[in-house]
This record gives sequence, C-alpha cells and structure tokens, in this order.
Amino acid sequence: MNYTNMYQALRKILDKDEQIDYAMSGRTAAHIELWSKMYEGRPPWVNETTQSAGIAAAVSGELARLTVLEVKSEVSGSAKASYMDEVYQKVIEKLRIQVEYADAKGGLVFKPYVNADGISIQYIQADNFFPLEFDTEKITKCAFLDQFRKNNEIYSRIEVHTLKEGTLNIRNRAFVSKTEGMLGTEVPVESVARWSDLAQEITIAGTDKLPFGYFRVPLGNNQDSESPLGAAVFSRAVEHLQEADRRYSQINWEYESKETAVHIAQSLLKYRKDTDSFEYPAGKKRLYRAVEYNTGATDKPFMDTFSPDIRDTSYFNGWNHLMRMIEFDCNLAYGTISDPNNTDKTAEEIKASKQRSYSFVQSCQTALQHALEDLVDAIAFWCDLYHLCPSGTYQTSFDWDDSIVTDVESERQSDRLDVSMGAMSLWEYRAKWYGETKEQAKAAIQLPEDTVVE
Repeated sequence: MNYTNMYQALRKILDKDEQIDYAMSGRTAAHIELWSKMYEGRPPWVNETTQSAGIAAAVSGELARLTVLEVKSEVSGSAKASYMDEVYQKVIEKLRIQVEYADAKGGLVFKPYVNADGISIQYIQADNFFPLEFDTEKITKCAFLDQFRKNNEIYSRIEVHTLKEGTLNIRNRAFVSKTEGMLGTEVPVESVARWSDLAQEITIAGTDKLPFGYFRVPLGNNQDSESPLGAAVFSRAVEHLQEADRRYSQINWEYESKETAVHIAQSLLKYRKDTDSFEYPAGKKRLYRAVEYNTGATDKPFMDTFSPDIRDTSYFNGWNHLMRMIEFDCNLAYGTISDPNNTDKTAEEIKASKQRSYSFVQSCQTALQHALEDLVDAIAFWCDLYHLCPSGTYQTSFDWDDSIVTDVESERQSDRLDVSMGAMSLWEYRAKWYGETKEQAKAAIQLPEDTVVE
C-alpha cells in the first residue's frame, strides 16, 4: 500500500464532512512510508547495482529484543482481572515481534475488539494507522485502515474514532476501488460480507480516552519536529544506511568480480553434438571461460589463470567504521552490529555507548508500559460495555529485566572483591544476591546467635 497516497485520499473523504486540524502532515506520511520500505529491504535506492544489507531490520529487531527481554506482566485483583489476563497474556507472548514493527515504523496500536469468542487484539502498524487530532499528548481522533483484495477489486474500510467531551464516536465507512492507493467509491458497510456484522456508527458516553494502547517510539523526529508521532529507531541513520547498502554491494561485487577463473583455449574443450555445447573439465563450467586463441609464438598460452587479490581488508575496515556510525545514530552500544573485536574505541567510549543504549531502552520500556496499561484499560472498557465478565477491580504489574541496564556479572565480581577486602560483609552479599533477609543471610553463614542484626 502507498501510505502517502492513502493518507491524501483519506483527507479528501473526511474533509467533505468535517473540518479537521490534522496532526500529521504529508511529510510525516512520506517518512513512515520510507521507514516501512527500508525495514522490508525495499528502500528507493535499491536497484540492479545496489542491494539491501538489511541493517534497518537488524537494528529494529535488536532494540525490540533489548526492550522486552524477559519482561513479565500480568493483570490481577479479581475474577474480572483473571478474564482480562487471559487476553493480555496473548499480547505478551507476541510482544517482541510487535515491538520490532513499532521500532521500524515509529509506533504501533494495540486495539482490542469484541468478537464471537470474546475479546481479541488487533495489532495495527504505523502504515495502517492515521492519527488525525491530538490534545496535548492524547490522541482524540484517528482512523484505522483495513483492506483486502477480491478478484480485481480492492476493498477498504476506514474506522474513524473520535473523542469529544467524554463521548466516544466510532464510525465505519467502506470503499471499493480497482486502483492501488485510492479509496474509490463508497459502498454500505453491510454490503461487504467480511464487514456485514459491523455497525456503521456507535456512540458511547462516559469515557476519557480512546479504547486502545498506542506505543510511540520515544525518539524525536529530526525531519519533522512538529510531528506528535514517534520516529523509527533508525530514522537518524537514513543516509548512513543508504551508504551501508552501497558499501555492502561493493563488497559483494569485489568478491564476485575477483572470482578465480581459468581462461582456456576453446580447442582444448570437447564439443558434444547432442547438446550443441562444449564439455568442461569435471563439469565446472563456472570455473572455466572458453576463449579463442590463435597459434603462434607471440600469442598467449592455451590456458591462463585469472586470480587477482581481493581487497577485503580495506573494504571491511570501511564497513566497520560505517557500522559504528549507525550504532551511534540508532542508540546501540558499539559492537552490536559492528565488529566487537575492533579496538579503535577507548574503554570510556565503549562505556558511554552502553549507557546511551541502556538509557534509550529504558525510555522504550516506559513508553511501552504506558501503551500496555492503556490496552488493559481498553480491554476493561469493552468487557464492561458488553458484560463479558463479572465486575471487579484490576491492577497491571510489570517486571522489566534490568540485566540490559546493569552489568550484573561485573557488579557481582565487584561485590566479591569488597567482601574479600572487608568492605562488605558476607551476610550483606548473601542478602543482596540470594534474595535473603538479614536474618536468613546471617543464619546461613552461621553467625553466633547473640549477633545483633542492625
């Protein structure tokens, strides 16, 4: 789907009915489309001579892994909470993949909906989501796109959510077109079999936010600073990623162009009439290149080997330097995608890069937690509206693995040195690293019973 064209088509449709102070510009839409293509390995600069190295996808995947590493989260507190948690745990299971899509495109919507089985979650990526209006940090109007193709026709459903003065309005509109990137002719929603069960419009009073969770990548958009939307984690490295694709293609060509070959006189090859072709030694046609040699003392020999040196060291030094710049642009620690054995960075620079990465990951975790809390509230909203479970209270807990923020092994080794030199007592060490109380730790090391626990 052409996201930019679809956004313009959506604006034309909505402008006929109401005046909207659009929060998203056409420039922002173009950036989201570019990030999507880069993640998919189809940036505009890829052609016959330039291949995609897939770095954008690698960066998105690695930051997603660091963000949700061993995260534990649940909804608890009542029978209602238990019902909600069954739905919620399915989200947690898929969280890493969905966060990767969000990192690649700047954001993601966790949108619950009611079906015959209860509540399911729809994951709407940034290139199928159109934020329209914001009230400070809160989305107050947005549109979701749902499309499918049948025969030669493209069916599109626009679901518009509007929140105004505590009232939620949801409206569905359907369109059919034969041209990609256009909505086409509007048709009744119920006339499309897939959407026949959907209401054309519903209004619900008594709510203070739209019923979904929006994960916004906590990164400023340096190309459109007025945009309230998130930016792809690699948005500041676009030029370096383009150069990386060119460098990657140059390295591939260096190996391919320097591939060993044997120039052999055609007269040395056996001609086969049945296949109208020459028979190469051991069947290795790729190794041999048949050429015409004239006989004579001044001519080349009947066989000549082509095996030039490959300039891989120079190319890979340049590649590694480029990877370091991309790591800096994308808040990754040095050695994440570059060669970790390269020592051209000082220990302080390596430490600073890790701290920068840890800080960004923490910001991502905070933003993701807010989105998941909004998702849980949205699940509760639909549960109450359709009486899917008993009423009751609920709490959402989170346990983020801090090993990405703290070098646990280094800290533990440091504490062991403190114990050996007497700066830390053994029971303090046990209490910290074994999760014991002071009493349990002192009992474990068999201190005298009259020892006073401070």
